[in-house]
Amino acid sequence: MGAIPGTIETDRQPPMTVPLRHFVVSLVFLVAGIGIGIGLRLNVVPGLGRLAHVHLLLAGWICITIMGAMTQFVPVWTGATLHSRRLANVQLGLVVAGLIGFIGAFLLIETAWLIPFAVLMLVGFWTFAYNVFRTLRTVGEYDVTERHFLCALCFFLALTVLGVLLAIDFTIPTFSRVGVGRSGVVGAHAILAVFGAVLTTVYGALYQLGTMFTQTELHGIDHRLRAVEEIAHPTGVVVLAVGRLVANAPAARIGGLLILFAASAFCLVLARKLYEMRVERTPMHTRYIVAMGALALWIVVSVPAWMSDPLARERLLGAANASHLLLLGSVGFVVVGTLYHIIPFVIWVNRYSDLLGLEDVPMIDDLYDDRLAASDGILLGAGSALIVGSNLFEVAGTPALLGGALVSLGVVAFVSNMAFVVVRHSPHSIDQIVLGAFSPRRVRGPGDMTED
Repeated sequence: MGAIPGTIETDRQPPMTVPLRHFVVSLVFLVAGIGIGIGLRLNVVPGLGRLAHVHLLLAGWICITIMGAMTQFVPVWTGATLHSRRLANVQLGLVVAGLIGFIGAFLLIETAWLIPFAVLMLVGFWTFAYNVFRTLRTVGEYDVTERHFLCALCFFLALTVLGVLLAIDFTIPTFSRVGVGRSGVVGAHAILAVFGAVLTTVYGALYQLGTMFTQTELHGIDHRLRAVEEIAHPTGVVVLAVGRLVANAPAARIGGLLILFAASAFCLVLARKLYEMRVERTPMHTRYIVAMGALALWIVVSVPAWMSDPLARERLLGAANASHLLLLGSVGFVVVGTLYHIIPFVIWVNRYSDLLGLEDVPMIDDLYDDRLAASDGILLGAGSALIVGSNLFEVAGTPALLGGALVSLGVVAFVSNMAFVVVRHSPHSIDQIVLGAFSPRRVRGPGDMTED
């Protein structure tokens, strides 16, 4: 049984189709990214396939999930009304159109087309940032989650500008004219994306979710650890990105160590909340435990790497070959675990909450299939372990291939489980959720999608 918090303002949330549209689209990009990854292993992906793979997973899956989550939960957690439902849908359309074109340009090596599609994505992400900024402006005093979200939005603005400049440089060499190397800009762009936009959002959300759904509170040393993380993490991201940009090793070293120090502080806070948990464990909690362990291991292996040579290309995201440990083992499991609650939560509030006390209704964690959840947990866990292990110990061949196959099967199981939740319990069909007012089965009446 999932806990149903009584302190959140569910009447302030946008129509359920707004966040669900983001989540459904992000899952499509997840499947596409996994498909490209398999194709890369089989050497059948044309053009700049690796860049297409990375952008499908980071910009397509993770960032669009973040867009949907902030659009849903900033109003819910703050009690503020979303600034614009229309902009919430415009932002998704712009990012999706830009990303699809961007991926196509990579695969076809039509680099000139990267520029307009990068601009389209920039406008989409800036629209998202503007909408959330305007929503948060009505909040009197920011809590730790809202401060992290504001910081993450600033990183979104910066990284998309660098993304457009990188797209321009593919066709019109620009950086050499101002004395900056392209590799430095790529490094800064990646740092701002992974550690700035994504990890800052993850930290901010887990301060809220980690306490809410373990039914615990920050206390004692938690507050000091949180204060350390709040200062060290964004400072480290900026310093490391600048160090990478201008190829300054001391600055990059300091920035990297600050990020690791902040990650250690946050890891301890999350570990304490999971240890103090007062509710029955759910798939969300299990995946948070895996994510915490992966983050701790990433910290351990990355300290000596960033101490010795923080500018090495293979050490962009920490230790050489540790990118899967961070992105798949930690961030990936957090996103999957969170979606195991967010998607059922959004549907439950809109479909069943008004029926409490009037008839028997399922609880949030009853909406998904427990067996599929267990299956995808085992598949994703085992596959991730094989991929991470083969990378760290530089073992090529069968282990990595088997790991990729298991992760792919786990993704299929996870996406199927979330699709079943939508099909079985949502009052709207998938085409109504994705297409909204353009659906041939457009819904009218209370909660009408003309509002979104």
